[in-house]
Amino acid sequence: MKLRKIIEKLQLKVLTGQENLEAEVTGGYTSDLLSDVIANSKNGNLWITLQTHQNIIAVAKLKDLSGIIIVNKREPDGDTLQKAKEENVLLLGSEEKAFDVSGKLYGLIGSKD
Repeated sequence: MKLRKIIEKLQLKVLTGQENLEAEVTGGYTSDLLSDVIANSKNGNLWITLQTHQNIIAVAKLKDLSGIIIVNKREPDGDTLQKAKEENVLLLGSEEKAFDVSGKLYGLIGSKD
């Protein structure tokens, strides 16, 4: 499913990476541990997390993720937003909890693993 459709269905706020909305999402991964995301996420996954620091951008690039959904009304700081723009990483925001966003994403695209 295309990012644009997921953003619309989940009512996500696009923070950075608007030019990436036509990318195809391969699945989702929910975790707040960077090492876990590095070890277990797959290329093209949407990562669901409450982390907002700059290191999430490096992980998204390393794993070639389709984007990051930051949950729980959390907002990344200016440095994280700037790094996401520089690295062309899609950052999305949600007011919902990780559990709810994960369930809704699964309902849209299921498990591709």
